Amino acid sequence: MLKMGIVGASGYTGAETMRLVASHPDISVVVAAGESTAGVRVADLYASLAPAYGEMVYEPYDVALFAGLDVVVMGLPHGTSQPIVKELHGRVGLIVDMGADFRLKDPALYPQWYGETHSCPELLDEFVYGLPELYRDQIVGAKAIAVPGCNPTAACLALAPFSHGNLLDGDSVIVDLATGASGAGRGPKPKMQFCAVDENYEAYGLLDHRHTPEMEQVLNTTVLFTPHLVPMSRGILATCYAKPTNTMTTEQALAVMADFYADEPFVFVSERSPSTKATLGSNSAHLTARVDPRTGRLIAIAAIDHLTKGSAGGALQSINVALGLDESTGLPTLGLLP
Repeated sequence: MLKMGIVGASGYTGAETMRLVASHPDISVVVAAGESTAGVRVADLYASLAPAYGEMVYEPYDVALFAGLDVVVMGLPHGTSQPIVKELHGRVGLIVDMGADFRLKDPALYPQWYGETHSCPELLDEFVYGLPELYRDQIVGAKAIAVPGCNPTAACLALAPFSHGNLLDGDSVIVDLATGASGAGRGPKPKMQFCAVDENYEAYGLLDHRHTPEMEQVLNTTVLFTPHLVPMSRGILATCYAKPTNTMTTEQALAVMADFYADEPFVFVSERSPSTKATLGSNSAHLTARVDPRTGRLIAIAAIDHLTKGSAGGALQSINVALGLDESTGLPTLGLLP
């Protein structure tokens, strides 16, 4: 049994990782660190995890607890993973960062988009971008994985069949995205309180959302990205607009998308308009495409659960690939309805 440790285990992505790994036959969580919850039982913070984790208690982070483990997963805010990664580098089998600290290859982008200089830019090239549908070959055998942001996961899955096939005309795409409140994390924030989120729909991060350069890095084009907070706990719906290089029909666009993902276990292409509820709790991405004959514009749409496929599920999928395990192990494909 492979041993996993989680730093930031008391956050939503950490808890989701624990939920998924509980069903994994080859990996077990042996240490869960959470600075703000040290000494608290996992079951007291997340009663849903009680059947699997019994009396396990959150520990304060200590390198000695993690050194020698097969896998260490981090679910921390930006900036806080860098010193821990530097400390654990070479001392654990596989490092998986679910935060943003190692996603961008150009260190100059961190001051611009994250407001601070990267503290260990020499490690950026050590990390593989953890989106198996696009980077599977690089993930195999990797020792360090940067899990994509939830928003880029949805947008890039929607647009990659066209951008990677050189089927987009022009140098920009538009990503209009709706996301649930848990994407902001477990910490208390005024805008995340029930009375602020309930019955509200609001755009945020106008023109400067931090996930923009990540999308541009994957899609190799300029992206105008506008996210919207919607009153639901989890889920993302990304509606993306672009101009095809040549005249294209809806049927052709769907065929391009279906062919691109023909062998992917977690991507489902259909003529149906995707919904977030259909992906709830699953590692699946539901995709569709349309071409408007009047304007000639392509519309590519993706729905995911941002805590599963967009974070912890995507992390576990990449871990499976990196360690040579069956890629689908421990990962649900079916959403929860009703």
